[in-house]
Amino acid sequence: MMRHKSHHAGQEHGMHEPLSGLPQGKVSPPEKGLLARIRTASTALSRAERQVAEYLLQKPHDSLEMSIRVLAQACDVSEPTVARFSQSMGFDGFKSFKLAFAKSLATGIPYLHLDVNQADQVRDVLPKVFDRTIAALMEARNSANTASFEAAVSLLSRARRIECYGLGYSGALAIDAQLKFFRFGIPTTVFCDAHLQAQSATLLNSDCVVVAFSRTGRTRDMIRSVQLAKNAGAKVLVLCASGGPLAELADVHISVDVEEDPDIYTPMTSRLAHLTYIDALAVAVTLMRGPAAIDMLERAKASISEKRLDSKVE
Repeated sequence: MMRHKSHHAGQEHGMHEPLSGLPQGKVSPPEKGLLARIRTASTALSRAERQVAEYLLQKPHDSLEMSIRVLAQACDVSEPTVARFSQSMGFDGFKSFKLAFAKSLATGIPYLHLDVNQADQVRDVLPKVFDRTIAALMEARNSANTASFEAAVSLLSRARRIECYGLGYSGALAIDAQLKFFRFGIPTTVFCDAHLQAQSATLLNSDCVVVAFSRTGRTRDMIRSVQLAKNAGAKVLVLCASGGPLAELADVHISVDVEEDPDIYTPMTSRLAHLTYIDALAVAVTLMRGPAAIDMLERAKASISEKRLDSKVE
């Protein structure tokens, strides 16, 4: 989901030390949309708010019939705690959360298969991975926040310089973004090393935009790099799971809340969701910048056409 400020957590794309533990539960087939986000966010919530999250995960349909008072009693918390939980999930109150929760249960896309496990045959792997990926991307699309996406496009369109930051597996995302964004005709670079990020961040100014990629939004080095960039006056666009310190630092936050199989170290579906957002940003910024940007893309494409073999060559 995409939002300026929201409150969920996830798992990092790299091997740098996270600030908190990882959620251990998998999303079971009946869980959809907002339920998956609540599970992802639960480790970042206060103890009382976590009681609300756990109740909603255990009895989602029962919760739909409850007022804020009844839900608070069922969770053994106060009504203000339920209200704070709703705000932690990115809503302005319990009423708007409940409406989104009901819609999520009614229209969310289920995971069509459980993740691959050791009992599977090789022939089972391909359809399971495809189905898991398709379901995750559909969920991300259905929970996308248009306002945050538009704010991100506006930020990139006005930039005089763009720097893409990623660490560990998120470094590959930063590299992909740089390969897409430099075609805007805006000076764009990428740093996948924490030391180089820190040094470059201190040299930025208010005309610059940092695009930071993370799975959890809780990696110390990335948080420090973004803090340095903001101290220098740069604007920051963050793509990461909601609820972590990195999301709180963002001028614009695109929330990528995709549940990963905790038994598999390498991020899979969340990486693909990030890449899809990169493509969407690249297309939208090109449209916003108008005919000049499209002409620039055409010239860039023409410059490499001679490097391909003619399809008619024998």
